[in-house]
Amino acid sequence: MNVLLKILKKLKNKELRVFVSFFLTAILGAGTNFITQIPYKYLFLHLGFADKPAFNFSVSAGYLTATVVSFVPAKVFAFSAKESGNTRRESVKFLTIALLAWGIQVGVSSLAFDHLANRYFAEQSLLVREKSSHVVGMGVSFLANYFGHKFLTFRSTGIYNRIKTRNGRQN
Repeated sequence: MNVLLKILKKLKNKELRVFVSFFLTAILGAGTNFITQIPYKYLFLHLGFADKPAFNFSVSAGYLTATVVSFVPAKVFAFSAKESGNTRRESVKFLTIALLAWGIQVGVSSLAFDHLANRYFAEQSLLVREKSSHVVGMGVSFLANYFGHKFLTFRSTGIYNRIKTRNGRQN
């Protein structure tokens, strides 16, 4: 961990440093997402779901597990918002972006499975086709997460204060 922090401190370009920090944080989330999807799939199959719905639900469950695991590292390391004092507000924005990226991941994974993996890699095992599709969805979701968190979650946008002011005027 200290080695990673030293490398990040040596990066001069702040944008690159933030991106690399987010990428390293995302590895934790992606690993959690990728690994937990498999037991979730078996759980949904055991509960009686067919293959395709079990795949979609397991991708969803893996994503949600990774979201919970990655909030604190994203806040502390990726966006240097450790002491912002806005954890509740950031949590709401984090979950909003996470829900959007969740939909993107599940949708893209499902589309990749149906239109790429099954069409062009039908000779591969079901696990390989599903995990390949899952990785495609995770990649697109990573971009949605990065830009959403960069421009909304860990930045003061003024939206909260405008809503608070409006609500104060209505009373």
